[in-house]
Amino acid sequence: QVHLAESGGGAVQVGGSLLLSCVVVGSKYQRVVGWFREVPGREREPVAGIYWNDQRFYDDSVKGRFTVRQDKAKDLVYLQMRGLKPEDSGMYYCATKGASGSWLDQEDYRDWGQGTQVTVSS
Repeated sequence: QVHLAESGGGAVQVGGSLLLSCVVVGSKYQRVVGWFREVPGREREPVAGIYWNDQRFYDDSVKGRFTVRQDKAKDLVYLQMRGLKPEDSGMYYCATKGASGSWLDQEDYRDWGQGTQVTVSS
């Protein structure tokens, strides 16, 4: 059984930083972990993804500001967020699936965390 749990969200001012963590327990070895953002009234958006072999992908809106990395020994995946903007605000979820296919295929993710809220104010 796969279990994910996010932490590290909070309220920051524009330009600030946050480090989100996602504990991923029980997933397949060859997997991808994705970070997604949800804002009321909008579709859930992909933010970043990291494959089991450390291949990483980012949405264009966060490239150069966010970094995704993993510590397999600790079952943790991190999302380092820098240079935060108000449009980065939302509920952030991590999710995992097998490594086949694109990290963008949200419908293929069956295991999700409960989310952590990020609020960026100007």
